Parts: sequence; structure tokens; C-alpha cells
Amino acid sequence: MGGIFKAYDVRGVYPTEIDEAKAKAIGLAFPVVLDSSDLDGGKTIVVGRDMRPSSVPLERALVEGLLEAGLDVVRVGLVTTPMSYFAVGHLGAAGGVQVTASHNPPRYNGFKFSRRDARPVSGDRGIPELERSVASGVATRAAAPGRASDTDVMPAYREHVLRFLRPGPAGAKRRKVVVDAANGMGCLYQPILEEAGVDLDLLYFELDGTFPNHEPNPLKLENLEALCRRVRETGADLGVAFDGDADRAAFVDERGEPVGSDIATALIAGELLDREPGKTVVYDLRSSRAVPEYITAHRGIPVRERVGHSFIKATLREHHGIFGGELAGHYYFRDNYHADCSLAAVFEILNLLRSTGRSMSELAAPLLRYAKTPEINFEVEDKAGAMAQLARRFADGKIDYLDGITVQYPDWWFNVRPSNTEPLLRLVAEADTPEKLAEKKAIVVGFLGEPV
Repeated sequence: MGGIFKAYDVRGVYPTEIDEAKAKAIGLAFPVVLDSSDLDGGKTIVVGRDMRPSSVPLERALVEGLLEAGLDVVRVGLVTTPMSYFAVGHLGAAGGVQVTASHNPPRYNGFKFSRRDARPVSGDRGIPELERSVASGVATRAAAPGRASDTDVMPAYREHVLRFLRPGPAGAKRRKVVVDAANGMGCLYQPILEEAGVDLDLLYFELDGTFPNHEPNPLKLENLEALCRRVRETGADLGVAFDGDADRAAFVDERGEPVGSDIATALIAGELLDREPGKTVVYDLRSSRAVPEYITAHRGIPVRERVGHSFIKATLREHHGIFGGELAGHYYFRDNYHADCSLAAVFEILNLLRSTGRSMSELAAPLLRYAKTPEINFEVEDKAGAMAQLARRFADGKIDYLDGITVQYPDWWFNVRPSNTEPLLRLVAEADTPEKLAEKKAIVVGFLGEPV
């Protein structure tokens, strides 16, 4: 795959890389990613969009293509990506397309795809087939075009997601929460958040596809600065940041310190497992060792998986799991069609704060017992060669190739994997002590060059 066709979606600069003609071609080709089980219950496709100005013409062209392909379309309008996934499951649709470029800068746009029951269109099958069909220009127009209709899914989504919120014990402290929507689609969550029984302080809750305040990517710490500052200034109990299409959430504790998404995954897993012990929780392999240890301590079954929503979701279904989480801030719930739901993650963290009466930093502290790097990026021309060198150098460790190369020792481990979306190798390392981490990280970095 290349160009605008990425591992998990389609994304590029508008209108030079993605334009209305490509959007229509993608709509015409969309049937290639659906199989007979998707179409057994009908041929309806849910289409939603984000707030970028270019999303309006791209959605219109996409719908034209879908209709000409003989598919029926239900337009759900301006929605978050989790709302789009929910609509596919709730409406019993054959699939869905969300027009969005997620956290990318304003000049970008793109499409996220799903199949029946909000199953992902995977990078190893569906998206390459879609790319080939679009490139060939020979998508078949149906003898009879499909029909289009419109519906509002917000009332049903509100009712659905509020089910994740549990009442706190009598006399529990009312929590103050600062939420940063980054002018993205998380703005739509305001009326739902107002029903959460917390004192809300809202940052950048005006829809604006130019993202005038900061980039809508909470993985970059500089984009959390305003949120961290507001939490400290107001004495809030929790900070939450959504990304551009609101399928990811990042958390900040009451001290204004970011909480790693792997740590949040463990905390949410513990909350769910305390209610349903014995269930499987899926976590991505970049997570701290503290995550599977915590899941096990809460009577759960931890399952390690490679990075990427299509893999996490498939494994969650396969193991009949209750929950999954990724270091990128995606949280997947069995009771949400096994799909991402950032708002459900927020509610489960609130449930935990209320039920324990403890602060976010107190809850996270036991999980921060190891020293860990963030994800570090390297531009490496020969990715396979670099990973082979690492395998030879660390041949005395326990090696697996679930995603890139992971090498584990009793007191430290590292993973180096090729990015699914950029021409990079990414490193994560963890050790029992900061000194051990610094020593071992320097050796691994010596094989990869200077970080970018």
C-alpha cells in the first residue's frame, strides 16, 4: 500500500491527494471490502463526517459513489468516529464510512471504514483490495442505484454510552473534570458530559476544523499543556483530552501530570474485572509489564497483541474479551460492538474515582513501578536489516516477532517495530530501574541512529 491508502484508513492532503473524484471512486469500490456475511442483513452503509470544511464535498462525492454501486446509504451527519461505529452496529448496517482525518492538520482529510457490527476493514485484506479497485477504475455500477436517507443517532448514542456510568456511593465527593476537545468532534459530547454528575470545565469546545488552539493529537505532550495548566489552576480531579475525531482520549491526573494510556488501560480493566472476573483483556505490546500484572491481580486474563485497531478488535472478539486498550489512547469495549469508545473510557475512570474515593495519581502510582521510555522514532532505510542486527545482538534474550521485534529479559525489555503509517522504526523500552533503562536504551539506540 502507498500514497493515501494507509494500514488502517485512507488519508491525504485535500485537494491535491484526496479530492471528490477519489471519494466517489472509493464509494464505487466499497463493495469489494464487504463479504456475504456483511450483506446478509441488507446493503445499508452508514456515512458520517467530521467538522473539516472539506468533509462536506468529500461526503457528498462518497455517497454518490456508494449509491451508484447499488448500496443504500444512511447519512448520520456530523458525528464522532465512535458515534459512526455505534451507528453501524445499532442500525444493523452492512458497513460504514466516516469522513475524517482524525488528528491530522487541517489540510488533511480521509476515510475510516467498518463492516457489519463495526468490524474493522483490515489493512491486510480490505484496504489493499480497495486500493486496487480504485486504481483500476473498473468498479461496477449497479443496474439499480441505492437509496439515501438521513437519521440522527445522537439520542440512541447518548442512551447507550451513559449506561457505562455507574452511580457513586452515597456521599461521594463530586468530582471536577477539565475536558479539552481541541475544537474537534469531542465538542459533540458536551450534553452527554453534562449528565455525568461532575463539575465540568470545558476547553476549546467550539467546532473548528482549522484547530486554532492546538493540534488535536493528545499523544504529543505539548498539546496537553493547556489542559495540564487548567487542571492545576482549578484544582480539578481529572483532565481529559480528545483527539480530532474523538476516538481517542488521554488522561491527566489531579496534579496536572499526564497518565500513560497503558496505565489507563490497566485501571479501566481492573474496574471492569472487579465486576466480571475471569474475562480476557487485550493490551498492545508496547504497554508496561505492570499492565498484564495488574490484569492478573484483578482476576483477568491478559492477552498481548500487536499494535493496530484491527488486530486488537479481532483478538477481543476471538477471546470473548471484555475490554482492550492501546498506548495510542484507543479503548475498546465488548459492550460497544468491540469498538473504540473514548467516552466510555472517561466514564469508567470516573466510576473508579468515585468507587474508591482515591485520586487519579494514587490509583496510577502502583502501576508506575518500572522505568519506561515513550515511543521513540527513527528514520531507518533498511528496517528489516536493523531488526535482524538487533536479533543477533540480543540473541540471549527471549525474542518474538508479533510486531517488529520484541526482546525480553527478566529485568528489562524492548520492542522495535516499523510504523504502520509512516516510514519509521519505533522503539519502546522498559526496565526495573531508571539506571538499567538508560544503559540498555543506549545500546539499542546505537543500532538505530539518532531519534527524529
